[in-house]
Amino acid sequence: MSDAAPVRRPIRRLAAGTVERIAAGEVVERPGSVVKELLENSLDAGATRVTVRVENGGLDRIEVEDDGNGIPAEELALAVERHATSKLDPDGPIERIASLGFRGEALAAVATVSRLRLVSRPPDREVAAGVSVVGGALVGRFEAPRAPGTTVEVEGLFFNTPARQKFLKSPASELVDVVQTVERMYLARPSVSFRVESEGREVAIYPAARSVGDAAARVLGPELRSAFVPVSAELPGGRLFGAVGLPSATAASARGIFFAVNGRPIQSRPLAQAVRIAYEDRIPKSRFPLAVLHLEIADDRLDVNVHPTKREVRFVRERDVADAVRHGVRSALVASPGLTGARDPAPAADAPLIAFAPAAGPGPGPPVAVGATGQRTLDGESGAPPRAVESRGVHPRLDLLGCLDALYWVATSDDGFVLIDQHAASERVVFERLRREGVLARQTLVEPVLVELTGSQRAALTEHADDVRAAGFEVEAFGPATHRVRSVPSYRGRRAGAEALGELLGELASGGRPTLPDGLEARRAATIACHAAIRAGDLVARDTMVRVLEELYALPDNAYACPHGRPILVRFPRARLDRFFLRSGP
Repeated sequence: MSDAAPVRRPIRRLAAGTVERIAAGEVVERPGSVVKELLENSLDAGATRVTVRVENGGLDRIEVEDDGNGIPAEELALAVERHATSKLDPDGPIERIASLGFRGEALAAVATVSRLRLVSRPPDREVAAGVSVVGGALVGRFEAPRAPGTTVEVEGLFFNTPARQKFLKSPASELVDVVQTVERMYLARPSVSFRVESEGREVAIYPAARSVGDAAARVLGPELRSAFVPVSAELPGGRLFGAVGLPSATAASARGIFFAVNGRPIQSRPLAQAVRIAYEDRIPKSRFPLAVLHLEIADDRLDVNVHPTKREVRFVRERDVADAVRHGVRSALVASPGLTGARDPAPAADAPLIAFAPAAGPGPGPPVAVGATGQRTLDGESGAPPRAVESRGVHPRLDLLGCLDALYWVATSDDGFVLIDQHAASERVVFERLRREGVLARQTLVEPVLVELTGSQRAALTEHADDVRAAGFEVEAFGPATHRVRSVPSYRGRRAGAEALGELLGELASGGRPTLPDGLEARRAATIACHAAIRAGDLVARDTMVRVLEELYALPDNAYACPHGRPILVRFPRARLDRFFLRSGP
């Protein structure tokens, strides 16, 4: 380390070009943010059809084409100039902005860090006019044939700021982000048709929808079309409408909760929390609801300037707005005739949750778990005694007795009894095998299964093809949106359903399970393990229970939690049981 005194640097004004590139960073972070700004301009121009085309994930080229009102030739140069806009009067006020693209310098910011070509034709003009901008400098004007509307072409993003390029992800990852950006805009403006193409091929198409629920099904999956219920309620200074999923349709993260305010897609923690509270006694705490909610509020009751990229807004009386959202969602759930909870129903009075077989010798049958429907959840081996799992290290010996409602395995130990979560135990074992070996076994299907994937799921399939294969899925395209599943993950003689592919892709598109802090690779492994493991509700033979627990015992001593942090087993020592029954001693 040098002991030399630091050299004092004088305070100086930055060059205009440097200022422009810094300002551009507030809006332009990656190809998806470019697409977002251009889509907002298209919608503000009254477009009803918008096409997004990208090459190399948008790193090489982005094109957004619309059928909007267009820009007159004499205003094109102003359109790429900072602080010039048609969406705000010269003297303001900036507090009441009704358009999406209220940042007049959005196009200028994009042009500053790219080679931009803007071509536009208003309906009353015979020919389209255009301008070319390189690094923020206007370099050419031209005319071109075009139907009414606007096309913006962006090439060489960050060509003059190479430091920015190192923060970009792979082309396939950037494509996933572009598709998700379009999806958020579609959910905010479902009356508009959107199309995404990559390398000249259609990746996703979102036709104009008749309702928010129809748009939600397009984005979140067609199988959810019948799982949404409409929402309509009053808000302070406005109204709430949209659709929410039944408790039987949930997600692994909060990414399935979408909000739009006055047609602008936003993020809002207070509103998202309000939605979760509305479901608090209807879905497990580890799951998240699905919701697409629109808020229409007077412009003077919200501030859209609180975030450089307009991702968040601030409401007047925000707590009252959140309370109204919670009440609106809750009322819709209560009123829904198809309401079904994700939690298991309460057992009938004459249906015991668990029955135990004698320790040895013939008897009425093996230990079985009986749910509310009376369904047996263990194999039918007659008169079998409890199966032992020998102790190993700090792990105690267990005698498996049965299963509680196809969810928890029940065992005795030396000093009490133990409950084991069958999914968490299996998930941990599969997760460690994936991290150790990199792949899972697969089972080829006798008859391939056709599944319909959403746009972001198809983009994720391209990005995470190796992860999908490692998970045990063999998939091939079978049409624009349909794919054929030829094999599925297999673990301990059990195979995952083909429908798990969509769930897996949805989570991989979001970077894997967000509750795992150990990096992207670990999150992906956790996501794959979750879908390949034994699930809650699966009927599990005792031999399989024993093998899973033996593998669990072979893992490090701290393997008492699944990859997402949920406990695998809970021990009830004899002393604790004595306290339950007010016993003072043996």
